[in-house]
Amino acid sequence: MLLTRIKGPRDLDRLSQEELDQLAAEIRSFLVDAVSKTGGHLGPNLGVVELTIALHRVFDSPKDKVLFDTGHQAYVHKLLTGRQDFAGLRTKNGLSGYPSRAESDHDVIENSHASTVLGWADGLAKANEVLGREDHHVAAVIGDGALTGGMAWEALNNIAAAKDRPLVIVVNDNERSYGPTIGGLANHLATLRTTDGYERFLARGKEILERTPVVGKPLFETLHGAKKGLKDFIAPQGMFEDLGLKYIGPIDGHDIEALESALQRAKRFSGPVIVHCLTQKGRGYTPALEHEADRFHAVGVIHPDTGLPVKTAAASWTSVFADEMVKIGHEREDIVGITAAMLHPVGLNKFAEAFPNRIYDVGIAEQHGATSAAGLATGGVHPVFAVYATFLNRAFDQVLMDVALHKCGVTFVLDRAGVTGDDGASHNGMWDMSILQVVPGLRLAAPRDAEQLRAQLREAVEVKDAPTVVRFSKGVVGPAVPAVGRIGGMDVLRRPADEVTRPDVLLVSVGALAPMCLEIADLLDKQGISTTVVDPRWVKPVDEALAPLADRHRVVVTVEDNGRAGGVGSAVSQALRDAGVDVPLRDFGIPQRFLDHALRKEIMAEIGLTAPDIARQVTGLVAKLDGRYDSEPAAAVD
Repeated sequence: MLLTRIKGPRDLDRLSQEELDQLAAEIRSFLVDAVSKTGGHLGPNLGVVELTIALHRVFDSPKDKVLFDTGHQAYVHKLLTGRQDFAGLRTKNGLSGYPSRAESDHDVIENSHASTVLGWADGLAKANEVLGREDHHVAAVIGDGALTGGMAWEALNNIAAAKDRPLVIVVNDNERSYGPTIGGLANHLATLRTTDGYERFLARGKEILERTPVVGKPLFETLHGAKKGLKDFIAPQGMFEDLGLKYIGPIDGHDIEALESALQRAKRFSGPVIVHCLTQKGRGYTPALEHEADRFHAVGVIHPDTGLPVKTAAASWTSVFADEMVKIGHEREDIVGITAAMLHPVGLNKFAEAFPNRIYDVGIAEQHGATSAAGLATGGVHPVFAVYATFLNRAFDQVLMDVALHKCGVTFVLDRAGVTGDDGASHNGMWDMSILQVVPGLRLAAPRDAEQLRAQLREAVEVKDAPTVVRFSKGVVGPAVPAVGRIGGMDVLRRPADEVTRPDVLLVSVGALAPMCLEIADLLDKQGISTTVVDPRWVKPVDEALAPLADRHRVVVTVEDNGRAGGVGSAVSQALRDAGVDVPLRDFGIPQRFLDHALRKEIMAEIGLTAPDIARQVTGLVAKLDGRYDSEPAAAVD
């Protein structure tokens, strides 16, 4: 196989055109076989095989910086830069599903959030200029979907200002982000795909006019001088050139020879150039091409021949939300949905099918989505903006200054909250309950099971004068966790087994960690430690009944699937201080560090967020209060 002979990008230089085509076919076969075993981003990588080969033949990575926006399409790049062991893809100690600096000097950006690559490219090109590195180049690959993000256009505005600073922008145009790309830019690129190029027109015109006596050559020069207006008429790539960006394309993104020619021309140019490449997401794999929703953007473990899942998926948190949104939509005509280019992943596709005139896809533009939601609410409807928890970080200012300041009734539904695992550091939803604590008036719910998700979503959309947030985990929704009572607005999940005047521990359980918290209580009970377990349901603001309840216990423990800094534990601690309740408090959550990719359960064990780990520490704390020991280790908890 040719692929096994590729140890680095320069090994591509020795291959003939025929061998390059063979290599492309081998890579596609490898990807289908490897990713079907582990799961991962399949469709995007199948679409960029030839493009990535061409990039690495034209540019000299890692001296030249080849950058990938988001990183969904970086598997081919990994294969060509010496990483062909995909057996552990997206698992602990295996290859990351995104570019990773720890893996290779060829990887630069690993944040996995869309629309950032042009900002990186602008900075790297400026650094080359400052340091006089004229032999260093920067090539940034960005999808047409990512170009819907505002950050991309902020960067383009700056890139275009330096007309003599070399930088190659490769637009990987497959008409999709997750699903089909939407908006005015998508329409513009569609026009470019289907319009004969200006250069072809002008070349033909020159040939004809130069054969015309007397007036031919002057007329051609006049047309050439007026090319802006002519170009806008013939092929509207003028939008890019109006910004000051040289435009090359559209290029067949599966023709290596054509790609290399275009990239070489762009590389030689002394200023910023856009190379517009047309690719096909899922190319070469029939099940992906026939999957209209997202062309196998991301898959679990599948049968490679059919593309069908190996296991039947159980009910997920997302599916529970999806079904309840449709029910609420039938009951209330003022409910509308908003998604940032992720209609299917966040579960709004069912709502869109039922109410096609009440769904808005803003593209990869969370900031705009939040402010647009404020406008919708001010206009008299109630928007539900469903987004991954990690992506709400990007719209914090809009949540604060547009939605909350103006007391707009907007509901944000945060999918993939907490530790998500295999997608790595940038996809863990471990920041939301911390950053949202500072937003005045905002209410935040963390449902513990499917029933509570349905109930709290309904409670959220009833709020008309403040933002509300409902956050839930990734994956399968767990079993129902019934309440045995209620104190204030909090559900009591467990009372001490024996009647005691002052129980030892008040355990505050946040969201989907309720089953684990009940397990902790069982382990503590075996140590003779009496425990009350409560679920606040709404973790912001802190329930007024919590402080007096805490005062009736010896120790307060909070457990949350969020960063410890500024999270629910911190808010509870402040509420107890404000109420004058002087009770020891231990807060358990995610440490403030970027977590490597692994299974969720592996990460939870690594950071000590498991029932035995927490029970062991609480046992030690209670033992100290009892004066049973000063410094010896706590008793083991089985």
